[in-house]
Amino acid sequence: MTDNASTEDLHRAEKRLQAAMLAGDVDELDRLLDDRLIATLTPSTTRVTKAEDLAAHRSQQLVLTKLVEEDLALVVAGDTGATWVLTWLEGSSGGETFATRMHYLRTWHFDEEHGWRVLAAQISPI
Repeated sequence: MTDNASTEDLHRAEKRLQAAMLAGDVDELDRLLDDRLIATLTPSTTRVTKAEDLAAHRSQQLVLTKLVEEDLALVVAGDTGATWVLTWLEGSSGGETFATRMHYLRTWHFDEEHGWRVLAAQISPI
């Protein structure tokens, strides 16, 4: 895959991830998140695994009603990619409603079997 094709492919994967988050599409999230996922919610040091993230969506502990991408930057180096995304989110978490800007920094890994998958993420409210 050429660098340009890899970049376009990663861009599509990021858009698929955002759509799956908004829809609460656990099957698509399962495809896009690496089984080894480590996500950190800041400013705390709370770590979230893939299983925990999927469970939050499946149980509707986390429900997004609005996700608007404000800015996106990405880079690809071989089979590793990174996306920097600034979003406006609305929804509920644990039954409490929220509306906030969030910054996501995601590290992606590409393999032939799965395509692009998120391996690590840092999620920060702005």
